[in-house]
Amino acid sequence: MDLSKQVLTTGQVAKICRVAPRTVSKWFDTGQLRGYRIPGSKDRRIPLPQLIRFMKAYGIPMDGLKLMDKPRALIVDEDPDLLQLIARSLEETGRFETRVAESAFEAGAVVSEFHPQTIVTDVDIPGISGRVLTRWLAARAETRDTVLVGMSASMTETDRQALLQEGFAETIAKPFSIRQLLAVLDNVVAVTA
Repeated sequence: MDLSKQVLTTGQVAKICRVAPRTVSKWFDTGQLRGYRIPGSKDRRIPLPQLIRFMKAYGIPMDGLKLMDKPRALIVDEDPDLLQLIARSLEETGRFETRVAESAFEAGAVVSEFHPQTIVTDVDIPGISGRVLTRWLAARAETRDTVLVGMSASMTETDRQALLQEGFAETIAKPFSIRQLLAVLDNVVAVTA
């Protein structure tokens, strides 16, 4: 992962600096902390190099940056029990920061706030189209490098090849073990690191 290209939300910066998000917004609005606004919205984004410069200039301890070491994974599935099992299992490994979504709409909202490096999605969910999803992610600068993993209970080799052609990095057939999912995630995270 190229940290020089990483962009953070005010909430992420607040967590790193151990202050309220409102404080980060004030730093941004006064020009102390440099960044940009998302076109068409009031959302602020701060490039990581600007945050590091700011932290050094104002003597803010750098240990908060350790929070960024874990790859962020979004899991999308209609089954809330499966989502919680996967999320809890990934978090327990201590190797991933994980969020979940039960629909395409909810996933879009989580992507905008959480900026996952990897999205593991059930491709059988209504509203989830591999081609549309890859195009949507590729069209946005902050999600262009997001890696997709498709999962399905009805995955055939033809389906797998179609997803790979559409831009998915990997696929996994349900049911799978957490060990199998970790192996897939380790593989795609290693490729993007």
